Amino acid sequence: MARFSIPNCVTCLRLVCWVGLELSFLSARGEEFRRPNIVFIFTDDHAIQSIGAYGSKINKTPHIDRLAREGGIFLNSFCGNSICGPSRASVLTGKHSHKNGFYTNSGGAEFDGTQMTFPKLLQEAGYSTALVGKWHLKSNPTGFDYWEVVPGQGSYYNPDFYTSTGQDKMQRYEGYITDITTDLGLQWLEGRDQDKPFLLMCQQKAPHRTWAPNLKHLYNYDDAPVPEPDSLFDDWTGRSQTLAGNAMSIRDHLIYQWDMKFQERVPIANDFESRLREPERPRMTPKQQAVWDAYYEPRNAAFLASPPAGVDLVRWKYQRYIKNYLRCIDSVDENVGRILSYLDENGLSENTIVIYSSDQGFYLGEHGWYDKRWMYEESLRMPFLIRWPEKIQPGTRFDQLLQNIDYAPTLLEAVGLEVPEEIQGASILPILEDPDTDDWRKYLYYHYYEHLTEHGVPRHEGVRGERFKLINFYSNDGLELIDLKTDPNELRDVSGVREYAGVLEEMKTQLKRLRDKYDLPSH
Repeated sequence: MARFSIPNCVTCLRLVCWVGLELSFLSARGEEFRRPNIVFIFTDDHAIQSIGAYGSKINKTPHIDRLAREGGIFLNSFCGNSICGPSRASVLTGKHSHKNGFYTNSGGAEFDGTQMTFPKLLQEAGYSTALVGKWHLKSNPTGFDYWEVVPGQGSYYNPDFYTSTGQDKMQRYEGYITDITTDLGLQWLEGRDQDKPFLLMCQQKAPHRTWAPNLKHLYNYDDAPVPEPDSLFDDWTGRSQTLAGNAMSIRDHLIYQWDMKFQERVPIANDFESRLREPERPRMTPKQQAVWDAYYEPRNAAFLASPPAGVDLVRWKYQRYIKNYLRCIDSVDENVGRILSYLDENGLSENTIVIYSSDQGFYLGEHGWYDKRWMYEESLRMPFLIRWPEKIQPGTRFDQLLQNIDYAPTLLEAVGLEVPEEIQGASILPILEDPDTDDWRKYLYYHYYEHLTEHGVPRHEGVRGERFKLINFYSNDGLELIDLKTDPNELRDVSGVREYAGVLEEMKTQLKRLRDKYDLPSH
């Protein structure tokens, strides 16, 4: 029988249940049940369009792709609320925002750390648990033996971290945050209790705005332009009128100092752009600044000497944005490789579930945008790659509709724990055991709650099926229906087209069904 220890807070009843659970696995399999370790690598705003295993045409991610090659990749993985904090809350609890209580990034509300989370249940069942990197839920983490996280969004350069001793014990590390977060995770793995299975949640800041690359990656992608998305010059006609009110366009809303690495105000900048300055360079050491300036300053000077205009200016902004974004991904991929190498070198790969995901997707110029929030595919989709040698055949591709509320029940069932009834997601273990199963959800629910507070995006909800998507801009102009088969770039609302009348009614029925299923309050 697997060795384990029980924390003081676990009751005798839990001990009896756990021992019974262990014995049931012994009886069913006729062999010892080894509880798997879990390494959960989570990034911020990593779009699947920039992952090789998802077919990226703009960059390479060999270490992330290794998970797909040696395990599986979910091709239809989605969030329930495309914004950082709420997505993280859903991952932890297995519940939609209205049930876990964390709706938005804005406002002063904190995540309720007293509620059930899957790390707490693993911790109570004898797992060593750790969280390093970005937290972004305002309250202190719970359910972890060790945690060391950044305040708020954190900084790319020489970042501050705080630990369970409290935010008054802030510590600054010199270096680049993606490397440092991985360092902290590997240090914990090295010093952990070797007699316990473990959960490590390694949560990177990258590639979140302001897309400040590691110095060693500054010259990546300089040899050629990055291909533009087909909808870079989308004018948002033919769909909800709310789209035209966005404040996240590459054309109008990227800020020269904040986003594009200019040190001084650019003469052609809009008035609002003077509010923000590049946040990373002031944190750097003189040596770091010298390397940074050697790259950006000559390029900025060339731009200022002959600034492009019109569509050429949009194209220039896109190249500056996307190359910095991809350079941040290069560091992420590099550090995924470091973690996988550690597992290999320490004999941990065979009995460790490794997951790579991100809190939501991101617009890499599609619809002329950066950022997320809207219920369109680029921000709705989340990467989900999983390696688990005991369960997943190498190179498996899954087509089923996965959602971030499914992560918690999956990991609980994977280690042999009962899934609490309050969890709204479903374990994907049946899919892992039978990738061709058709016994799975056909529709999923989405709800974004912030209203025009960030980037001009209104409240909206919707249902996403295997072919069709219905978006309800209930605070504005109502329903939008998209046929993802004939319109994969989502450029046309067909809710008013006669041939789609039956589809529209079916999608409205599915929206009501899911609202009832998940116990949604009235708008």
